[in-house]
Amino acid sequence: MFWSILALFLVGLFAGGIARLFVSSPTRLGCIGTALLGVVGSYAGGSLFTLLFEDEFNLRRASTFIGAVIGSVLVLIVFRLVYRPRRR
Repeated sequence: MFWSILALFLVGLFAGGIARLFVSSPTRLGCIGTALLGVVGSYAGGSLFTLLFEDEFNLRRASTFIGAVIGSVLVLIVFRLVYRPRRR
């Protein structure tokens, strides 16, 4: 169980980091925020790829990791549209 959670965190960290290279964030997310972005994006992207290609959801495949990066980019774009930092 611990190794599954650690693997999910690491995949999320890599996917979120790659997504942050493509799209800038309005706030500083930090390491944990980037990992959470990647986890949410991997779920969204993996689900999207599963629906599009009618395949099983498997994080060990490269297409699912690519879907995780694409999903993270989409989640980050939505986050940028929704979150507006306050100006002082």
